[in-house]
Amino acid sequence: MSIELEETPALVVIDLQTGILGHSTAHPIEQIVANSAQLAAAFRAAGLPVVLVNVEGTAPGRTERGKASGHVGARSLPPQATELLPELDRQPSDILVTKRTLGAFGSTDLDAKLREVGATQIVLTGVSTTSGVESTARAAFELGYHVAFVVDAMSDVAEAHEASIAYQFPKLGELGTTAEVLELLSAR
Repeated sequence: MSIELEETPALVVIDLQTGILGHSTAHPIEQIVANSAQLAAAFRAAGLPVVLVNVEGTAPGRTERGKASGHVGARSLPPQATELLPELDRQPSDILVTKRTLGAFGSTDLDAKLREVGATQIVLTGVSTTSGVESTARAAFELGYHVAFVVDAMSDVAEAHEASIAYQFPKLGELGTTAEVLELLSAR
């Protein structure tokens, strides 16, 4: 694993909001949140962009899972479920993006906001590895961003999480750890 940081990387934190607490994940959610919060503080200290993404509902498409649960079409989450976790220490300089799709690009102006601040790379953390993180990474890669995955700052159900890291992410970007990214930021 080896991440190289560009001149203007942006940290993009996916869906670390109150509605995800209590979900079963491969790695303890508290550690994912703590690692993401550490990275956010370090990016801010280096004067680099921090993007906090939350999801407020689903896209309108029909899915097998939705049919099985009786929830076909777009759904909205209760407002209290969409609140960003306080550990992220949201700052006025942070870019806030609210989405209604799996990825953070499709239903938002994230691309325009990243280009406005000169970002050419996104460093991804959050949940879930196979949905929000992977969908955002795929779109970013196709838009020409360099993608970096902080694998100990994201989680999902065990088998899915490991499959994305082993098979999908190496096709889309570079993989590393929180400690590695923090070391790169401190060396700037």
